[in-house]
Amino acid sequence: MMSSFKNWFRQLPTAGKLLLLLTAAILPLGLVLAATATSGIEQANTALAARANDQGRLAVRAIDSLIARNVLALRIASNGALDGNGDPCERVSRAMAVAPSAPTSFLLSDPLGTRLCTHGEPDDGGRPTLLVAPGQVRMWLVPDRGRLFYKVGVFGGSATGSIDREQLGATLSAARAGTAGLTLSSGNGELQIGDRSDKPQVTSETDFSVVERSIAGGQIAVRVPVPTEHIASSDRLMILLPLLMWIVAAVLSWLVVRTFLLMPLRRISQTIAAHEPGQGPLQLPPRLGSAVEIQELGASFSRAVERIERSEKDMGEALEGQRKLVREVHHRVKNNLQVVASLLNIHRRSAKSDDAKNAYSSIGRRVDALAVVHRNHYAELEENRGIALRPLISELASNLRGSAPDNAARIDISLDLESLNTTQDVAVATAFLTTEVVEHAMLSRPDAPVVLTLRRTGELTARFTLATGALAPEIANQAEHQQFERIITGLAKQLRSVLEKTDEHYSVVLPVFPPRTYS
Repeated sequence: MMSSFKNWFRQLPTAGKLLLLLTAAILPLGLVLAATATSGIEQANTALAARANDQGRLAVRAIDSLIARNVLALRIASNGALDGNGDPCERVSRAMAVAPSAPTSFLLSDPLGTRLCTHGEPDDGGRPTLLVAPGQVRMWLVPDRGRLFYKVGVFGGSATGSIDREQLGATLSAARAGTAGLTLSSGNGELQIGDRSDKPQVTSETDFSVVERSIAGGQIAVRVPVPTEHIASSDRLMILLPLLMWIVAAVLSWLVVRTFLLMPLRRISQTIAAHEPGQGPLQLPPRLGSAVEIQELGASFSRAVERIERSEKDMGEALEGQRKLVREVHHRVKNNLQVVASLLNIHRRSAKSDDAKNAYSSIGRRVDALAVVHRNHYAELEENRGIALRPLISELASNLRGSAPDNAARIDISLDLESLNTTQDVAVATAFLTTEVVEHAMLSRPDAPVVLTLRRTGELTARFTLATGALAPEIANQAEHQQFERIITGLAKQLRSVLEKTDEHYSVVLPVFPPRTYS
């Protein structure tokens, strides 16, 4: 698994490797910071929601306290005032005068609900016959009047009081709950109470949560819409800053590497690939960026190419000198062999016996065969295509016919040769093989024709066949022929080939060069 990942990583381009490394280094940190910021925002939103709930409860408590104070003050002042001695309203008014924020308007009734007296601006809230037992409190809303009425049961009757919308609003403002108002509701309607203080600022990022509570023993329900702030969208975008940092770092790094490293290197690579030896010094592109290292690298390439071209030039000159030297050596060897062949021919002519003349002729033919090979090898050096077998065997056959003894002067040597090339070692063995067979034919059966055939059998092989009547079975039993067989077999081994023998012909497989292709 690890090795496959390493192989995949090596195949990535440099920009991809850089992006992957930056991702591995920065992205985890960005994710951790984003998770931390998200958790902080959630905690902040929870705290803001809890604060809004507290504000709603504070508004409810302020209204509940106002109602409780008024009910308690009226109950305390009314207890004992309805015993029949004096004006009960006067007695209640004096009792409430010493109580802070006590109601100034009230109405007293007897146990049957008959109005006894009033103080201030009396109002029964539309329920004059409502009976309340001592110790109990009944409350109701009159929305069209904007008032909350309460009726307290005391000994000897009941007392009715009210709280108007302005008092409720003032109490809500004094509580500084931070609400925009609230709604009181009962079975007979709803009463809207507004906060007369500065309203909280409401923006597009502000929501409203509703706090609902019951007061006065469940007779009045309070619904308070509380503005709930939450983290703005712009603040939420801060969560993405670590990820944005990763993106910006990756993009900037990629641009820097591409601009200052990859593009100059690509230009240098294209210039070097397009440069051809012998065109002169390497011309680097004019724009290699501002990186000093890239400029130094380009200059190093120029110096390296210049040294290589100078070295190739020196090697070419040395190779040409070596070619001339080898050509001269082969030329001198060929000349020396021809001199030796000429000396042998001179000695043959001055020899006294026929055996000596035949011996000189036999040696001369082999020396001449070797000279022919060297002459063809000398020509091969001009083209580097190996020794051509067709002209080699043709010249060799011509020389053998010219050096034949008198009784074989009219020997028939036929050639059927393809144009093939081979190495010098193969050419020498082939020349000696041809000389041995033709000489054997001239000495044993000069009247029998000799046919030499050369045919390609594969891309790197060819078959050389030598056919003559001198290889007939009646001649094969002669002693001279046994010596000839050993020589031919040895030459075949030198060619690394098996000598195939049939009636009146030998054949061997020669290694040759592949066919030349022309474009």
